[in-house]
Amino acid sequence: MTIPMKPSDQHCIHGAAALDPAAIGARLLDLPEWQAKGGTITREFTFANYRATIDFVNAVASMAEAQDHHPEMTVGYRRCLLAYTTHSAGGALSENDFICAARADAIYVQGPGA
Repeated sequence: MTIPMKPSDQHCIHGAAALDPAAIGARLLDLPEWQAKGGTITREFTFANYRATIDFVNAVASMAEAQDHHPEMTVGYRRCLLAYTTHSAGGALSENDFICAARADAIYVQGPGA
């Protein structure tokens, strides 16, 4: 029996195809803090202070580079908004967006230095 991998354990693939609405809805069940609108998923993360925010931003940037899938980031004093979409899939959502969203959630829960 094969145990399915959690999205945060998966790796992005080049040329990922756009997901249909049913697949998007199913994947959002695993990411309850994320919201889908159009071809984007977003989540706002909050922090105790600016240093914690920047540590998170840097950890997400490192993960994004490793996955070769980069979010839009809006950074404030104690918050960071991440937005994922897949440009190569025509500005739609792909599996890569959900993989990176799950990885960002894991960074947030474990702390950037974990």
